[in-house]
Order: sequence, then C-alpha cells, then structure tokens
Amino acid sequence: FEAKRGEITALIGPNGAGKTTTLEMMEGLRDITSGSIIIDGTDVAKKPYEIKEKIGVQLQSSSFFDKLSLAEILHLFSNLYAQNKDPKVLLEEVDLAEKSKQQAKELSGGQRQRFSIAAALVNDPIVLFLDEPTTGLDPQARRNLWELVKQIQASGKTVIITTHYMDEAEYLCDRIA
Repeated sequence: FEAKRGEITALIGPNGAGKTTTLEMMEGLRDITSGSIIIDGTDVAKKPYEIKEKIGVQLQSSSFFDKLSLAEILHLFSNLYAQNKDPKVLLEEVDLAEKSKQQAKELSGGQRQRFSIAAALVNDPIVLFLDEPTTGLDPQARRNLWELVKQIQASGKTVIITTHYMDEAEYLCDRIA
C-alpha cells in the first residue's frame, strides 16, 4: 500500500491479522518478511537506524519512567534525539500543559494516550505511527484523540494508524488498507 505525505492511512483488520506486525516492520523494529518498505526515500531494511530519525511511534501500550514528571520525560526523550523541543510546547499540542509536573501514572486513559503521542513527536517526525490509539477509551476521549490526529495531519505530517473501528477510519483517513 501507499501513504502519501500529509495523509492519514489506516490499517484495518481483526486481531491477529498482522496490523501491528506490519507497523513494526515499517518502524524497523522487526525484520521485513517479504516485500519492501520505503519511507521518505529510505529503504527500511537497508537503513533501519536512519528511518528511526524520520518516524514517531506510539505503541499499543507504553510505559514511562515512574518517578519523572511528564515534562522531564519529554526533555529526556528530546535529548535522545539531540532535539531542543520544549516539553511545554509538546504538552500544549496534546492539551496537557497543565499536567507537566505530574507523573504518567496519574493520567487518565485518554490523557495517557495523548502523552504517548507527545512523546512520539519529540523528534519532529515525518511519519507518525499510531497503533490502536483509541482502544479502551470512552467515546469523548476517542473524539478528542481524533481531533488531535487531525491537528497533527494539518501540521503536514503523515499518519499511519491501526484500528478496529470503521467509524474511526471513516472519520480520520484519506486511505484505508
């Protein structure tokens, strides 16, 4: 399949269909079993470390450092990428600015997902991968996350999302695979 720059593309299928496996191959986290993956002109199989500089990844479940605040975690991640991203700006982008001194374990499910997206944006990626970001969220938190994804797209980023929800794919996506 193809995802063009600035589009939101969904991978849809039942559990066990290979959505997460496909994402992990695209992210350079798993060996590519067949075919090829090119992201922004870079062959993922040949340059897996180079690709990691171009992408942001929000996993199905994330864990963060228990004793650090949200701002401290983002500052740490930013340093891993040699970026000078201001944690306050990232938290504002995901509507969590008032939570900057809290720990991730103190967040609600929807807030935690938004924070995971902020962490995935620290390196200003070209492509953002979201693996079932709304699973387990209440309807209002799902809609809030949808609006955040639309804002990210409006900033020019390409988003690839896995989902089980047809309404989510229909609302968000330019392409569906």
